[in-house]
Amino acid sequence: MKSSAIAISIPALVLTLVLMQAPANSPAPDAAPLWQSHTRLKSRQLLLLLAVADEGSIHRAAERLAMTQPAASKLLRELEEMLSVLLFERLPRGMAPTDYGRAMIRHARAVIGSLNQAREEVLALKAGRLGHVAIGAITSPGVRLLPPAIAQIKARYPGLRVSVEIDNSNVLLDRLGQEKLHMVVARLFPEHDKGRLRYEPLSEEPVCAVVRPGHPMLSAQGLSLADTTEAAWLIPPAGTVLRHRFELMFQRASLAPPVNVVETAALLFLTRMVTQSDMIAVLTADVAQYYAAFGMVEILPMEMPCHMDDFGLITPTDRLMSPGALLVADALRESGQQIYGAQP
Repeated sequence: MKSSAIAISIPALVLTLVLMQAPANSPAPDAAPLWQSHTRLKSRQLLLLLAVADEGSIHRAAERLAMTQPAASKLLRELEEMLSVLLFERLPRGMAPTDYGRAMIRHARAVIGSLNQAREEVLALKAGRLGHVAIGAITSPGVRLLPPAIAQIKARYPGLRVSVEIDNSNVLLDRLGQEKLHMVVARLFPEHDKGRLRYEPLSEEPVCAVVRPGHPMLSAQGLSLADTTEAAWLIPPAGTVLRHRFELMFQRASLAPPVNVVETAALLFLTRMVTQSDMIAVLTADVAQYYAAFGMVEILPMEMPCHMDDFGLITPTDRLMSPGALLVADALRESGQQIYGAQP
């Protein structure tokens, strides 16, 4: 089906935004005649709107949509006349969206995204599948929460395609914002836009120290943080939250943080170094217990007054969740309650 054959009703919110943002010295569009005369908006106009926003040029936008520049200019002009506002400033070298344009662009992306998602869901249902769900997680829930949740969902819905990415919270939230992930299990920090995200807390992250099996410190009596200041440590890179909490732990105990350190965020390298040396590594408890279960490391019998902030299930509020994504989110919530208990 050609995109020009699709027609979409203009969301009432778009018109409301346009009316609210109209300059005080300009006449307000007559809403009733507008809806009587223009009750349908072509998807071709939305696609052109997004192409001009992305390309910054009507010429390049027309090429991208395989149409002539005069036809593209006419289509954009018709859209501006329909809304009675200027959507783009015509500059000597390109075009830039106005405030009205930015409002329309935001809603156009949501409409086109929903259309694409609807098409994918229909095709998946016709083929007996539930489509694709992309999940991101930080390491701790990646090794403890996701495996049972995904095993459960795959047992129930073998046709659902699931992909998983493990990374830090900032990277995952960026990819969620780019619509490359459907949901993430991560942390929210003050700099993140909480207005477009739904956060459901799951658990805090305690931290512990690990060493190789047979390490001399494992047999020490009454081991304390002060006994480790001269040891060699494997620690997270500078600038990470865990590194900050690690150093703060020593400072609060009136101790100087260790200086004999190797910085790394690579777990494969870290575990290999631990098994081949007397170094101590700092890990979140879930990750430490995972490696300890396989006999690769042992957890030092020492109190570590250090923990990470809570993490949770984060989903977008500005786009629809597919049926498959809703199923996965429910499975994560169910597994989270079983593993971590109910959260306030």
